[in-house]
Amino acid sequence: MINVNDIKNGMTLIIEGNIYQVVEFLHVKPGKGSAFMKTKLKNLRTGGTVERTFNTNVKFEKANITRSNVQYLYNSGNTYNFMNMETYEQIELTEDQVGDNKKFLLENLLVDIVMYEGELLGIILPDKIEFTVVETEPAVKGNTTNNALKDAYVETGLLVKVPLFIETGEKILVTTADGKYSSRA
Repeated sequence: MINVNDIKNGMTLIIEGNIYQVVEFLHVKPGKGSAFMKTKLKNLRTGGTVERTFNTNVKFEKANITRSNVQYLYNSGNTYNFMNMETYEQIELTEDQVGDNKKFLLENLLVDIVMYEGELLGIILPDKIEFTVVETEPAVKGNTTNNALKDAYVETGLLVKVPLFIETGEKILVTTADGKYSSRA
């Protein structure tokens, strides 16, 4: 059991039967009344984020999460196939288990699969992934407004807003947290 005062960012906890990861926390000690802890928690089963407030005397059970490094191989229909890099065992995930991460999956990409007591919670992508731009309109000469962006499609079909100077065939880095252009690769 972990006291609410001992939680840290990234820690995984079991709260009311759900598995949460601590995104943010703030210890608040008002001038009047007792202290409390404000938290922002990510539900690892649903992917949703909630904000909760707890008294400082609350205790939680720590969730022991296991991570396995796997390589994305291919998808066939609604099934995504991965290979464990240590045991070479193949793992199949459904489209629902992969979720919105499917638009970032490139062949041979290394990701982490997160599990809790044999239950698959999902995959964790790298912070940034290199993509090749497969379609974008050419830059229009004279269009030099500040921070002008245009649409570009990468090889997975993901639509990314990129600066005007990016051309078809260029390699770019995309941030997986928000799907935004980061820089040229």
